[in-house]
Amino acid sequence: MTGKNPPSEPKVYGWCPGALRPMMSGDGLVVRIRVPLGRLSQSQAQAVAALSLRYGNGLIDLSARANLQLRGISPRNHPALLKALEALGLLDQDQAAETRRNILLAPFWQEGDDSHTVALELDAALRREENLVLPGKFGFVVDCGEAPLLQDCPADIRIECSGSQLLLIADGAQAGQPITIETAAEEALALARWFLDQGGAPEGRGRMQNLIARRAPPAAHSSARSTPAPQPTPGRTATGQLVGLEFGQIDANTLAQLADYGPLRLTPWRMVLVEATAEVPALPGLILDARDPRLQVSACTGAPGCLQALSPTRDLARDLAPFVPAGQHLHVSGCAKGCAHPSPASLVLTATDTDRFNLIHHGKAGDQPVRETLSASALRAAPEILTEGS
Repeated sequence: MTGKNPPSEPKVYGWCPGALRPMMSGDGLVVRIRVPLGRLSQSQAQAVAALSLRYGNGLIDLSARANLQLRGISPRNHPALLKALEALGLLDQDQAAETRRNILLAPFWQEGDDSHTVALELDAALRREENLVLPGKFGFVVDCGEAPLLQDCPADIRIECSGSQLLLIADGAQAGQPITIETAAEEALALARWFLDQGGAPEGRGRMQNLIARRAPPAAHSSARSTPAPQPTPGRTATGQLVGLEFGQIDANTLAQLADYGPLRLTPWRMVLVEATAEVPALPGLILDARDPRLQVSACTGAPGCLQALSPTRDLARDLAPFVPAGQHLHVSGCAKGCAHPSPASLVLTATDTDRFNLIHHGKAGDQPVRETLSASALRAAPEILTEGS
């Protein structure tokens, strides 16, 4: 290990793009759509694909919170895009409501079950709660299936099952408060107010996990959480077919074709759940095989698509994917923020310049490297460098 410092910190915005508040990137505006319940009807999905082609560059990202991001939107086209999204029922009434309504729902719900019921109630409650001003990244998870699926997904307030109990959990805590289906939404809002009252968001920014690291959760949070279920992989499920997206991105034409097979549910795992009885074919950019090595690799947009990125990332990640050992994960990041994989990974390559990367073992993109300034060509020629000394 060297004694040098990791690359200087890139700019941190402290908020996520929305539809009403897009973020400028290297290829234009990024417009994030918070799809209600994470489900697009076939007509909605096909319309979104057409809007991406008409107003953007035809590239659509699936975020870690199961939101769609239309890329390459020009500022002059943004008002027309918003009007079209409103007609599709995919636009909030204002920016404050868009920020509050940040709900990630486990995708295997059935209409009328606990997850579906709680998510509908929470969505409605957050729309009504106009005086609740939460940080831009503050979010909720609804995960009421037999075993939690979303414990590794970013959130601040979680509603999940533990055995026969339904628990309300402050992110960062190891225990939760027993609640009921009927009280879940109001208790979640009460916990959000507690977070604000305890100083969790000084100057409008902050996360629940940071607050819990400084102090204990409320006294009623004393029931143990369940062990999570394994993360799903591409294949058939009781609800439809899970298909992977290479690096969490899909071409608009592929999205439109995918919607021919059924409504689409968005997931936080770089996968889409197609409510289909017929087998989904091998469309461009889809991953249908659970053994595909690209499932062991994360890579951000990289340069030039991201203004923060110092180097392209995805071609290198694609080339190195076959050499990632089973059970390990490679994260290729264009800068030290590590947006594509915020949690630690077995192997991390963080760009420090064009086609120059630091190598980190068992850490995050901004952590201390074990090797520095490795060239992309050297990594391609000798991919064993990745695991030397790990």
